[in-house]
Amino acid sequence: MSSHPEIHPDQSIELLKHLHILTREGKMNQDSRRKLKQVYHLYQFIEPLLTEALATRPDIQLVDHGAGKSYLGFILYDLFFKTQAAAGKIYGVETRDELVASSRRLADKLGFSAGMRFYNLTVAESITSERLPEHIDIVTALHACNTATDDAIRFALEKRARHIVLVPCCQAEVASVLRKNKQQSLKNSITELWRHPIHTREFGSHATNVLRCLQLESHGYQVSVTELVGWEHSMKNELIIATFKDLPRRRPAERLAELLDTLGLTELKSRFFGGDTLAA
Repeated sequence: MSSHPEIHPDQSIELLKHLHILTREGKMNQDSRRKLKQVYHLYQFIEPLLTEALATRPDIQLVDHGAGKSYLGFILYDLFFKTQAAAGKIYGVETRDELVASSRRLADKLGFSAGMRFYNLTVAESITSERLPEHIDIVTALHACNTATDDAIRFALEKRARHIVLVPCCQAEVASVLRKNKQQSLKNSITELWRHPIHTREFGSHATNVLRCLQLESHGYQVSVTELVGWEHSMKNELIIATFKDLPRRRPAERLAELLDTLGLTELKSRFFGGDTLAA
């Protein structure tokens, strides 16, 4: 049990030291209190999804894409998974082998290795990898850069994930297409939204997330968008949460196609639709 009232009961002090939320001596300063508050703020969005999934399936399978040092996975396992009698697992997918190896060592050290797996894979590779289970309940992607977030969405759709939690980062693809097609589109006044380079970048980032939300809705998901307040690792703090509700799909699919056409992004239809049709 921690002597700090801010820390959840029974949370691993060793993990908090590794995350630099506590010093080696187990102390906490103002900066680490802010970090802990940010971690708990993110957790409060994900915990209800885990609880809902657990109510229907005792062995929750969660995949964290672009896991990095797997901070998110470790926090989720420490705060939720380790307290459940069920045999759920968290899978961290990361391309940097040294981070995968480091996460494996930390899981062993903390006694979490029974419920955590780490794989050196791209998000795209993970879609067909036999190392990941066929059924996935929750997919997370915290600051997975550029199109890795789109690959995480594709992974979630392929695995029929019930919940998807995204904090997108570095959305460059849409902006690059807007920039490339700018000259031929200037006759349309809507291009004033991205005529200047800084607006191209900002509008491209915004448009990317709008398109992602429509894509998820076109697959029957209910989508909410909010702000991840005070997350210091990045200025990208838009939090997208999608839950499969088998909602009507035709209208959001039509809106998605129309928006791609309006913005001159028709070459990206395959990314947002794949092999789907509007009637999907």
